[in-house]
Amino acid sequence: MKKGKVDVLLGLQWGDEGKGKVVDVLTPRYDVVARFQGGPNAGHTLEFEGEKYVLRSIPSGIFQGGKVNIIGNGVVLAPDLFMDEAKALEASGHSLRERLHISRKAHLIMPTHRVLDAAYEAAKGKSKVGTTGKGIGPTYTDKVSRTGLRVGDIFDDFNRKYSECKARHEAILKSMNFEYDIEEVEKKWMEGIEYLRQFPIVDSEHEINSLLKEGKSVLCEGAQGTLLDVDFGSYPFVTSSNTICAGACSGLGIGPNRIGEVYGIMKAYCTRVGAGPFPTELFDETGATIRQIGHEYGAVTGRERRCGWIDLVALRYAIMINGVTQLIMMKSDVLDGFDTIKACVAYKQNGKEINYFPYNIEEGIEPVYVEMPGWKTDMTQFTSEEQFPEAFSNYVKFLEEQLETPIKIISIGPDREQTIVR
Repeated sequence: MKKGKVDVLLGLQWGDEGKGKVVDVLTPRYDVVARFQGGPNAGHTLEFEGEKYVLRSIPSGIFQGGKVNIIGNGVVLAPDLFMDEAKALEASGHSLRERLHISRKAHLIMPTHRVLDAAYEAAKGKSKVGTTGKGIGPTYTDKVSRTGLRVGDIFDDFNRKYSECKARHEAILKSMNFEYDIEEVEKKWMEGIEYLRQFPIVDSEHEINSLLKEGKSVLCEGAQGTLLDVDFGSYPFVTSSNTICAGACSGLGIGPNRIGEVYGIMKAYCTRVGAGPFPTELFDETGATIRQIGHEYGAVTGRERRCGWIDLVALRYAIMINGVTQLIMMKSDVLDGFDTIKACVAYKQNGKEINYFPYNIEEGIEPVYVEMPGWKTDMTQFTSEEQFPEAFSNYVKFLEEQLETPIKIISIGPDREQTIVR
């Protein structure tokens, strides 16, 4: 960590890597934690002191007293869901009103955005992407088409702007013959708007750069994962924003020369939620066992996560486009009981072996595996890497060699204390 620099924390797989816990663990080193993209479709789960919290829009540094937490311009915010999330945290004794700052330029997720999300998915039939239905895609669509509603608009002729956006959405829904009722949702949404007014609404790009000029240290927190990036992920089965390191620059208003360390988070295996290609997916008992032991269900949606062995082809790709400097491996303990561990080191595509991530991974991709002995040891109570069994240490060394990047932090359980820094 260098003063005056922003360190960026990213997921390297298809999301759900455990970013929330890591931000919470790393936050004591930083003055500021900032979220730079995504919306309430992604949940960051944190467990400590016997309590479990799921954050959707609020940065995971909110539990560390005295830290400034910023929701950046690249985030899309649902006022009603934000209100529920914030009130739940306040009820648990965590003060937010002064420490949580929200960018004026962040776009608002409207009730009709959620309806549009459902309508678009229904129209796709078998080709549906598998969205969470939270209105994320339609909100980013409005942003790119320059018709969106932003947080700053709630202080300037808001009712007119809202009505115009809503009318445009209603015309689209009418043309699709999609039936809906948003009366109750809209009422709560408007309550969320009034609640939002109570927070510091800031020009986050000026604030972050001023803090950096003062020598403050900033940790940027991403949502989802690299393979869900709208440009570099497994398109079209992706999210609607840039989840990669470059997204921190555009999502917060910081220059590339401000980037310091880039922490890449991965699981010791791999998971995916929703539709889309997944080369190492396991459809057998092993996959079901990983899901059961790892509690692989969406923090927000409750959806089952698809499970598979670690994919080093995809990880090398993610490390490359993010400029990852340090790796963090989560959920190592989930594999504690397996006799054999597998890692995908290459793909076979149309009979030819390749070691790069191709344009299309939907068809004709066969993973090439290396098998290693499992460690058959309960590691959840370990406190240092010296306690690691030899087979696990060999697994870590193998991954570092394959990925050409050091693994600096290893998680061996969901709690804040179950974290080993190497």
